[in-house]
Amino acid sequence: MMKTTLTLAATLALGTAIALPAMAQDYTIRAVANSNENDEDYDGLQVFKSYVEAASNGAIAVEIYMGTQLCSNGAECLQGVAEGSIDVYISTSDGAAGLFPYVQVLDLPYVLPNDRVAEIVLSGDFTRDLRERMLADSGDTLRLMTIGNTGGWRNFANTKQQVSTPADLEGMKLRSVVADLPQELVRAMGASPTPIPWPELFTSLQTGVVEGTQNGITDIMSMKFPDAGLKYITLDGHAYMGAFWWMSNQTFQSLPEDMRVIVNDGFYQLQQATFASPKRKSIPAYEEFTEAGGQIYVPSDAEKQAFADAAQPVYDWFTDNVDGGAEILETLRADVAEAQAQMDENRARDIQ
Repeated sequence: MMKTTLTLAATLALGTAIALPAMAQDYTIRAVANSNENDEDYDGLQVFKSYVEAASNGAIAVEIYMGTQLCSNGAECLQGVAEGSIDVYISTSDGAAGLFPYVQVLDLPYVLPNDRVAEIVLSGDFTRDLRERMLADSGDTLRLMTIGNTGGWRNFANTKQQVSTPADLEGMKLRSVVADLPQELVRAMGASPTPIPWPELFTSLQTGVVEGTQNGITDIMSMKFPDAGLKYITLDGHAYMGAFWWMSNQTFQSLPEDMRVIVNDGFYQLQQATFASPKRKSIPAYEEFTEAGGQIYVPSDAEKQAFADAAQPVYDWFTDNVDGGAEILETLRADVAEAQAQMDENRARDIQ
C-alpha cells in the first residue's frame, strides 16, 4: 500500500556510504519475503532499498518485512499484493502456479542450460510478455516486475547412493512440493514423489520418510541436511530456481512517472544482486558439504542428456494440461536458442 510518511533517516546514495540529507518522504513501499536475512531474497531487497531511496532523493522509503510478519504463505501474500495491502512480494513458481499455471514453464527440466543464458532470457522480452499476460489474468492487480534467482539450481540429492543416470533414482522416495509438475519429473525418473512441507524435510530425511530431494546447495546447507543423512549430490542442474518479484499494480501506477522509472531501475538492481548472490554463497556451501563427508557428482554431457531424455513426459504433461503451455514453452525455447547464439557469438569474439 502506498502511504504518506513524515520523516526520513539518512540513507545510502546509490549503494555507497554517502548519506543524503534527511527530507520528507512522499511514498512508502512495503516489501515482503517469506525467508530470512541469510537468503538471496534479502540481499536483493537490500540493494533495491538502497537504490530506490537514494535515487528518489528520499521521496520513496522502502520497508522490508522478512518471514511471516505480514502474510504467511504464497497465496495469502499474493492476495495482499492484489488488494494493495502489500506492495512488493517475492514468490517461487510453486507459490504463483495456483494463479498462473503457465509460470511452471521455468520449472521444466533442462530448458535453461546455464546461468549466462538464463540471465539473458530473464532480462528480456520473455519476462515482459509474462508481465502482460499476468496483468490481464489478474485484472491488472499483480505486476511482475522482474525474475531473479533464489538458490541457484535444483539438483538431485539423496541419502542412499551416487546418482549418475536416471536408473539410479528408480524406486527412490524423493521429496516434492504439492504442485503437479515437480511430481511429474520425479515419476519420469522412476522415483516416487512424496510431498513434504519444507520445515518437515530435515526430520523426513533423518527418519527415511524420504530418501532424497531436489534443492540447491545453499538451501541444503542452510537447513543442515547432511546432519539428517544427505550425502550425495548430482549436479544435473535440472531447474533454475527463479524468483518472481511482484508489485501491486495499483501502487506502481499511482507513482509519478519519474518515480516509476526509479522503482523499475531498482528492480533491475535487485535482479542483478540475486543473480550474483547464489553463486557467491554456493562456494562455502559446497566446501562445507564436502568437509562433512558429502560427495558431489558432475554428470558428463551424455549423462545429462540421458536425464533430459527421461524427462520428456514432463513436457508432454505441461503442454497437455496447462492452458497456453505449448505457446509459452515454444516462446521460451526460441528465446533460449537466441540467447545461446548471442552468447556463442560473443564468446567467439572474446577469446580471439
